[in-house]
Amino acid sequence: MSPRTKKTSRRTLGFTLPPTLKKALVPSCLAALGLAAWTDVPLPATLRPWLALAEHARARDAGLPVDLAPAFTEAPLPIPATHPSATELPSTPAPRVAVEDALALSHEHTRRVDHLGRARALRELGDVSGALTEVRRALHDEPSDTEALTMAARLARLQGQSELALAAYARLGSLMPEEAGALIQQARLLVSLGRHAEAVRVGEEAVVRAPEDAEGYQVLGRAHLASGELSPAILRFQQAVHLEPEHGYALNNLGFAYLRAGEDAKAAEVLARAAELLPHVAYVHNNLGVAWERLGRREEARGAYAQATRLSPRYVQARVNADRMNRVARADLAPSDTRTPEALSPLPELH
Repeated sequence: MSPRTKKTSRRTLGFTLPPTLKKALVPSCLAALGLAAWTDVPLPATLRPWLALAEHARARDAGLPVDLAPAFTEAPLPIPATHPSATELPSTPAPRVAVEDALALSHEHTRRVDHLGRARALRELGDVSGALTEVRRALHDEPSDTEALTMAARLARLQGQSELALAAYARLGSLMPEEAGALIQQARLLVSLGRHAEAVRVGEEAVVRAPEDAEGYQVLGRAHLASGELSPAILRFQQAVHLEPEHGYALNNLGFAYLRAGEDAKAAEVLARAAELLPHVAYVHNNLGVAWERLGRREEARGAYAQATRLSPRYVQARVNADRMNRVARADLAPSDTRTPEALSPLPELH
């Protein structure tokens, strides 16, 4: 058909749509056709509620009965697992959590800081707490720094942080397998804390590493003595004295162990030597006074107790023993004062 024929036929229809009505009807028709077409096409789950709402509105406008219930009763389903944003992301392994270091103090700096140098300066200024903080930061940067570990152990003991000091000594012992000094210090601290079984174990290791070091036998003897094991304690003290005959503290502890074992003559002999080597240590003279008193040598005992009280006026044990001996002398050995010194006072001190 020619264009002329088309124009003639269009005029025969009898009416022409206004432009405004045409603009309103065309989108509506397209929308209706689109809804009709999409009803038979499977849609994603997230678009189904919107299609149901559109159908619900279309039925209401057409005057058809409409169900009062909502067009959808289920929440939109989640995005399927096959969605690229859910499955195609590269998987990264979980970060490994580092084992906590009880000695180190974590920190962050944009540049390297000499924390060990700061610790030395603060220690010289008397700031023990600040020095300990800085040396722990140094250990965070270098956990195997032996100088930092040694300083940390000493500062921690000054601060009363025994567990921190024990950890520092233990690491020093593992870093220097040929050295016994750190183990000896660790054993001493364990004895002071009442952890005698651990002290014996550490002391034995120290003796194996340094069999010629008297201090290892000395601390091992103290651990046995504190546990009430007199025979091994005496043996270890004897070994210490054999290695260092002028070791006054080992002699004092050996004499005290003899007193505990009831060997008073041996105790008096070694304690007399200890008093000569340690003339300014009050408890050594007190121990010697106990040995003299047990042997019936009361004048020597009274002199030893008097020397102990002069050296340490607040030494209660020595004062009690001295007062008792003075009363015995005044009462001409009254029977009521014939009790043994151990029944009147606690055990002498150790070193």
